[in-house]
Amino acid sequence: MDMPRGQLSYQRKSALTAGTALMIMALAAAFSYGFAHGSLLVQGDAHATLQNMISRNNLFKAEIFGWIIILISDIVAAWSLYIFFEPINKNLSLLGAWLRLVYAAILGIAIMNLLFVLLLSSGTVYLSTFSPAQLGAQVMLHLQAFDSIWSVGLIIFSGHLLILGMLALRSGSVPKWIGILLLIASIGYFLIHLCELFLADYEGIRRSLEFVFIIPMTAGEMSLGLWMLFKGGK
Repeated sequence: MDMPRGQLSYQRKSALTAGTALMIMALAAAFSYGFAHGSLLVQGDAHATLQNMISRNNLFKAEIFGWIIILISDIVAAWSLYIFFEPINKNLSLLGAWLRLVYAAILGIAIMNLLFVLLLSSGTVYLSTFSPAQLGAQVMLHLQAFDSIWSVGLIIFSGHLLILGMLALRSGSVPKWIGILLLIASIGYFLIHLCELFLADYEGIRRSLEFVFIIPMTAGEMSLGLWMLFKGGK
């Protein structure tokens, strides 16, 4: 059944907004998490990590800025994806939007830990009462808190992807393979970050899960975002 011209235009606008937000998010995540975070954090070495934060402070600030861009993009994506999928199933679409907004709120709490790290590594006078070892320990604690809180958020995010995949499969317009990728990605996010929180001592399990799910986790939202940009709502 053909959509009225006005409704089609509205769907196209929401698809463009969602696709743009998802693409911006992917680029910001590639920089903040894929490049900056990995460059600054030295696993198991608090002193080296603290020195990186001090000597490469501008890179760390850029990383935090990237996370804020991701947070804003998530909020925009939650709204625009709700608008796009509302005609398919309003209740499911609304639940999916709320799950993404809850995830965004948890991500915001996680980012606060990075702001604490920025304060600890800024060389403020009152921090001179702490020894380098104490500062390093606090930096590592806040970075670990960031990872753990973000993992909680990504478990919630897996629920959003589950609903998104279901809506994509029901839509009749989104390619079925994108819906399947989103469903597989939701399972991957759930299992990996559950292991991250509760099976931290079993690193091999998490790495095996990442190996299995890395392609659908990477390609799921990227594929949806590209489809939204070029095909969604047309």
